[in-house]
Amino acid sequence: MSQVIATLLAIFFIFASSIKLLGWQKLIFETQLSFFLKYGLNRAMMFIVGLIELTGALLLILFLMTSLHEYQFLGAWLLGLTSLGALFFHFKFDKWTDAIPAGMTLLLSLLLVL
Repeated sequence: MSQVIATLLAIFFIFASSIKLLGWQKLIFETQLSFFLKYGLNRAMMFIVGLIELTGALLLILFLMTSLHEYQFLGAWLLGLTSLGALFFHFKFDKWTDAIPAGMTLLLSLLLVL
C-alpha cells in the first residue's frame, strides 16, 4: 500500500512543483502565484516551495526504486511539511475548500511517515 501512496504523491508533487519552478502551465501558475502574493509571499518563496516539493517527490521515487524506507520517511516528511504550510495559509486567508487538496496530501504523507 505504501508504494501506491508514494507513487500518487510523487506524481502529484512533480506536477505541482514543476509548475511552481518552471511556470509551464500558465493558468495554474498564475492561480498559485496569486495565492502566494495574497499570503505576503513572493515568486522566490514560491520557487523555494517548488524545490522542497520536488525534493520530497524525488525521495519518494528513490524509495520506489530501492525500497529503502529512509527515503520514504524523508520524502513524506518534506511533502507533509509543505502540505501543513499550505493548510495554514489556506485556513488563514482563503475558503476552507481551498485547503482540501493540501489536507489530502497531508493525510497521505502521514500514512507514509507513521
